[in-house]
Amino acid sequence: MNPAMTGGGAGAPTILDAGELASDPELAARFVASAHRILADLVGGGAALGWVEPPARDEVAQLLGHVMSAVRAGDAALRAAYLDRRLVGLGYWLRYARPTHRPHADLEKVAVAAAAHGRGVGRALTAALIADARTAGIEVLTLDARGDNTNALHLYRSLGFTEYGRLPGFVAVGERRYDKVFLMLDFRTTPAGPRVVTG
Repeated sequence: MNPAMTGGGAGAPTILDAGELASDPELAARFVASAHRILADLVGGGAALGWVEPPARDEVAQLLGHVMSAVRAGDAALRAAYLDRRLVGLGYWLRYARPTHRPHADLEKVAVAAAAHGRGVGRALTAALIADARTAGIEVLTLDARGDNTNALHLYRSLGFTEYGRLPGFVAVGERRYDKVFLMLDFRTTPAGPRVVTG
């Protein structure tokens, strides 16, 4: 087991990066299966992660393989959160592929297992990904969220993201419609380190 897995304070998540995941064959072998279980369970419960139906394991494996390839090329960051040596969350950003957008990246997914909600996992993952983006020289980190995902929107705003647009009723889940909210963190204008707002 990766020695980093023993870190973190009592009850605090241990956050690993892609290199730490890849360096431990046992951990890497279980990562995809555990990530699939988290994503499928969340989507099955109605979470806003880009799928209408829970994704198949092969689909999650392909997605994570793509992200890991981008990490190796310097075009992404991937983080995994563990509590008691169990994967409880993951998140990643990808640099934009369009040449004119290459200085920027999009935070595409932050997913936390339902059983770990309220334990600071989403905040720890997002803060680590923000730090990775700053270290990589990303100028603007963007994301979009479903308008009814109030907890996530509050978290992102508390870490310094600001809303720059909204498409009313844009996200379709069956007959239901939700706003698509666009947020950004502009490292060109923000001080070092994420701003934390409590309350």
